[in-house]
Amino acid sequence: MKSTSALCLALAGLSHAYPNILEHLEQAGAGSAKVKRQTPLSTPPFDAASQYVDTTGSHAFQAPGPTDQRGPCPGLNALANHGYLPHNGIGTITQFIESTGKVFGMGVDLSTILAVYGAAVDGDGLKWSIGGPDSRVGLSDLLGKPQGISGSHNKYEGDGSPTRCDLYQCGNAVDLNMELFQELYDLGKAEDDYDLQLLTDRRFARTEQCKDENPYCFFAPFAGVIAQPAAWSFIYRFMSNKSEEFPSGKLNGEVLKSFYGVTGEDGNFQYNRGHERIPDNWYTRNIIDAYTVPYLNLDTNAMLLQHLEFASVGGNTGTTNSFVGLDPSDLTGGVFNAATLAEGNNLMCYGLQLALQQTPDLLSGVLAGITNSLGCPALTKIQDDQFDQFPGYTESYNGYTPPKDGIL
Repeated sequence: MKSTSALCLALAGLSHAYPNILEHLEQAGAGSAKVKRQTPLSTPPFDAASQYVDTTGSHAFQAPGPTDQRGPCPGLNALANHGYLPHNGIGTITQFIESTGKVFGMGVDLSTILAVYGAAVDGDGLKWSIGGPDSRVGLSDLLGKPQGISGSHNKYEGDGSPTRCDLYQCGNAVDLNMELFQELYDLGKAEDDYDLQLLTDRRFARTEQCKDENPYCFFAPFAGVIAQPAAWSFIYRFMSNKSEEFPSGKLNGEVLKSFYGVTGEDGNFQYNRGHERIPDNWYTRNIIDAYTVPYLNLDTNAMLLQHLEFASVGGNTGTTNSFVGLDPSDLTGGVFNAATLAEGNNLMCYGLQLALQQTPDLLSGVLAGITNSLGCPALTKIQDDQFDQFPGYTESYNGYTPPKDGIL
């Protein structure tokens, strides 16, 4: 467990500094039945006027400058490039919640989890960088000097990414890996369609590739159970263009390239670091079809039922193909077990409760309403000494080293 007085002090004033977070949660119906959630099988309405995302004027694309932060998340990079997040790439909790809701249709419950967790483990408790460490993010003793999302290996960023290489395999988990992008692009180019099933299949392939090729492959509690499936489902749920014909969204190759900062023709793609764009004439989710925690849970469970390996917290033990998955029952003292992880909200609860145990004094107050609304069982302690067998967990990581060229 990681807990310091500085960390507690930093977040003790969270509700005071951002009282509207709790108001947003109440309005969104977290912990209640105020909002009727859409499911992945339903057909949402489409309203062009309200779902259009402006990419002109103050929201026209502006390339990052030499002191602007950009990192491994294409969606956050695009938000900063279009002025929905501060152009410098450093945002407050409220700014992350509001911008991801406005542009991508992320539910307030889910954006709160991600924003608060990011501020806690990647920032100073109130704001954080979408790239590497930055003096504009206040210093703290929370988990050391704030490293931003680019320096958050095993905390936020993890192995088995759609387009980023594993950190201990390539030494760079921030920049897009063109070979991985090309492989993803090739899977859908025949039909020019990248749906959730294609991404589920690709996620399984990347998971197996991690085990087969990376002796330090490791799937951490939050990064592996929550952030990793979210990274895959977000591609379709958030990047796909909504229309009257495709109200749930259709993601084609050109939109995929735009969001990933890729230009050029197939076979001769170029990656423009930090230049991710929201496409012109692009429409987000309908406001009544917000992508909430229950919605993510449904997608996560659908993936899990196809590949039970996706629930594994664990890793290789120093050689390839040596993967050891930890028994949820042993890890949580019997609170969770492998046989029921795919039932109801159990997998989401498992990941969230493990994350809370890693940073116990930070998130419980703000996120208690969300975990309670999911009916999560109480978890007071995990046997985290079981992680010591995994070099991908124990290996010293000194934070993010900026690239020698280009942006920070």
